[in-house]
Amino acid sequence: MPICIFCTTATPYLYTTYESEHNLRLEECRNCKAFVDPYVEFDALTLFIDLILLKRGVFRHLLYNRGSEPRRLNAGEPKKPPKKSACRERELNRKALLLKLAGGLVLLDSYIRWCYLNPIPASEPIIWTGPLVTQFFLIFAGTLIESLAFQLSILFLTFLVLKLVDTYRLWRYKKVAHSDPRQQFTFSLIPLSLSYASLTKYFLLFLLTIWPPSSAYPTSTQATLSPTWLEALFPNSVWVNKVLHLLDDDKLDKEWLVRNVVGGMSAGFGLRVVLDDVPSLFTTLIILVGWVVKTVVSNAVGRRIGDATLRRAWRTYSIP
Repeated sequence: MPICIFCTTATPYLYTTYESEHNLRLEECRNCKAFVDPYVEFDALTLFIDLILLKRGVFRHLLYNRGSEPRRLNAGEPKKPPKKSACRERELNRKALLLKLAGGLVLLDSYIRWCYLNPIPASEPIIWTGPLVTQFFLIFAGTLIESLAFQLSILFLTFLVLKLVDTYRLWRYKKVAHSDPRQQFTFSLIPLSLSYASLTKYFLLFLLTIWPPSSAYPTSTQATLSPTWLEALFPNSVWVNKVLHLLDDDKLDKEWLVRNVVGGMSAGFGLRVVLDDVPSLFTTLIILVGWVVKTVVSNAVGRRIGDATLRRAWRTYSIP
């Protein structure tokens, strides 16, 4: 059953159609009195932008409401609610979407890592020789193994945490009260939510792959630049210069920052959307332990990649 993307209250329908599929009326939530899911009227580009911005509503729309049957009024007679067979079909469609999305993200991550590990000047064309193709498939296999290790560890830890939380609530309150999203919870939602959350990280990494940061600028260009607001407030300050130099391209690894900070925040956010009624401390611990497992697997996979320099770079870019 779909839910309201604002208060997660269960609702039988998201919208009602009249005679034509384009003539519809959004349903109103009986709890918060807002439209249950305005995203049913949005196009794919808007959904993609909101996914990159990590908006909770678009995650709930894609995870719980996408593909829900509307109420169809024909001569004033509403259609009956969907049966259990429709719910099983939605679960199969969700798993098929997970395979496509996860496979595409692993392929994209492999290409991004290959670009970092094998930097080729923009003026030179990429010639796919035998050794180059072999190394790309090695990177793809390593990325796939790491992703499976991360996802499986998150699934196993989530299973343990849900059992622990439900046991505590049963002991403390003599009953287990679940929210509407938990009543529809399936373990396929976790990797799907993590895959959606990874779009932010991969989008930024792909931009850094296309437009890499410059390591040096001409001295004449630096001399003509206007002073920053920090330099204007604190002129001739030594610590201001040190802080500003920390942002230089040769000192700040933007790819590492995106994988660590943005990747960690997005993964925790995606898991939090699914485990909405679980304390946030548990979701944080699940992500941290998943990182540890993936790091161990990354060190084992890195020994097959190449020399010490490539192994060190592989560990750097293997952070989820």
